[in-house]
Amino acid sequence: MVKKQYGERRFLWLTVGVICGLCMSYFWPHEPAMAVATDRDGDRFAITTVPTRNGNAEGVFVLDFLTGRLQGAVLNSRSGKFTHAYFRNLAADFNVDPTAKPHYVIVSGDVNLPAQGRAQFADGGLYVAEMSSGMVICYAFSFVFNNAPSAPQQLLPMDRFQFRQAQ
Repeated sequence: MVKKQYGERRFLWLTVGVICGLCMSYFWPHEPAMAVATDRDGDRFAITTVPTRNGNAEGVFVLDFLTGRLQGAVLNSRSGKFTHAYFRNLAADFNVDPTAKPHYVIVSGDVNLPAQGRAQFADGGLYVAEMSSGMVICYAFSFVFNNAPSAPQQLLPMDRFQFRQAQ
């Protein structure tokens, strides 16, 4: 008789634990998983993704190491088309000698910049470093979610810092 009561209590406590766990998981704040990716092909180009605004869309940017040109676009999640395009001549920003072979590195990250006038920035930005200049520059881009294609816009350099002496 004692063993039967002990077994019933175990089942009771298991049931109470499962119910408490389900209640906690229901009321616990949910955070969406956001991920960005960066990849490169040796010394020719790199590609990275950047979150735009409120998880509505994601931008993809390609850095051509040979020309020093950074280009990107945002895929509209409603139309399935690239509706926003961006570009920047990084060789000019980093004062890279046209005859030299630059060494770029690119990653994306959260910047969450405040709006400037009518320009609302994307949640993410691009950090580009160049080895011979020894600089890192943060680039941002304005983004407003709409279905109509927009004219290509220049990426905006927000700030820079020197991480080593220029060579």
